[in-house]
Amino acid sequence: MRAQLRAVRAEFVKLLTLPGVLIGAAVAIAGPVLLAVLNATGVRDALDSGQLDTVGYTSPLEAGLSAVPLGTVGAVVIGVLAVSSEYATTNPDIAGSRQITATLTAMPHRIRLLIGKAVGVVLVVAATALVSVGASLLIAQGIIGDRAPAEEPEAMVARGVGAGLYWVLMALIALAITALVRSGTIPMIVLIANSSLVSVSILLANLTDLAYYLPDLAGISMFSSGASWSMASDALDPVSGGLVMAAWTLGLLVVAAVVFRRRDA
Repeated sequence: MRAQLRAVRAEFVKLLTLPGVLIGAAVAIAGPVLLAVLNATGVRDALDSGQLDTVGYTSPLEAGLSAVPLGTVGAVVIGVLAVSSEYATTNPDIAGSRQITATLTAMPHRIRLLIGKAVGVVLVVAATALVSVGASLLIAQGIIGDRAPAEEPEAMVARGVGAGLYWVLMALIALAITALVRSGTIPMIVLIANSSLVSVSILLANLTDLAYYLPDLAGISMFSSGASWSMASDALDPVSGGLVMAAWTLGLLVVAAVVFRRRDA
């Protein structure tokens, strides 16, 4: 147990020394907060002018949470860099010189190392989500004020926690895929594009309802249930969606652990 705690501490500290991780956390905080401000301002103006047809919702909760998918980009970056940084060349003059060599020398137990990385990612992403989602909801509520009915505190907490859990699971999926391919390029491109540009999952959902059981669409139900801006909001209830996404995450982590343990560094 002590050895595992040391591994977690070492990987957590290592994460905080990576500039890309700090940038990812900054994106995950600043992006959703700024978008929440814009969304909430639009809702406030629509309510003041009576032009409700110009907005898709009037709820401060929806205004705050509608920016959550943007923050997923930062969570993915953190999950990818936790592993891809190990395979970056540390000395161009020495063939095969990578951080993973030194890491495995200090921590030869590979499963313990991977667990340490996963826990470190969970801690960083969870803290980032707490700040980002909490600030987005509070700011949206402050801007809209009493122009819209007050939100149920239980709903705000439940969906806020769901949003944070979504980020954490997406970061772990990114970590697992990066461990499998030993490169950050593929998971970074695929997962970020799917989260922010053109969602392949949503395109597939237009063809088959089975697409709603893909990890990203299933997980969205944890914080967007009933939201007018989410195509997947009514596909699964929050608990079922969370369990589906967690199952995907666990499966990918197990496969990554088996592969990481058996192959050469």
